[in-house]
Amino acid sequence: MHEFSGHGGGEAALGLGISLIIAGIVAIIALAILVFVIICWWKIFSKAGYSGALSLLMLVPFGELIMLCIMAFGKWPALNELTRLRESLNQPRQ
Repeated sequence: MHEFSGHGGGEAALGLGISLIIAGIVAIIALAILVFVIICWWKIFSKAGYSGALSLLMLVPFGELIMLCIMAFGKWPALNELTRLRESLNQPRQ
């Protein structure tokens, strides 16, 4: 016959509890980083003249890659406005 000690179950439960606490802390830190990244992208899109809500595409798989291509190869609305303002300043006044 085997004798079972009651200590083994308590140690396993303690280990599981500590693991869950660590996983919870890691999840909270990851969520905070995600929120920070979305806020940063929101500001970048707004400054480029796009809607800041495009930053939410970062949550979609391949959304970041698509927005990177749009930002890199597209004509920014803010630059369009700057071009129009420069052209209006260069026109002769009547």
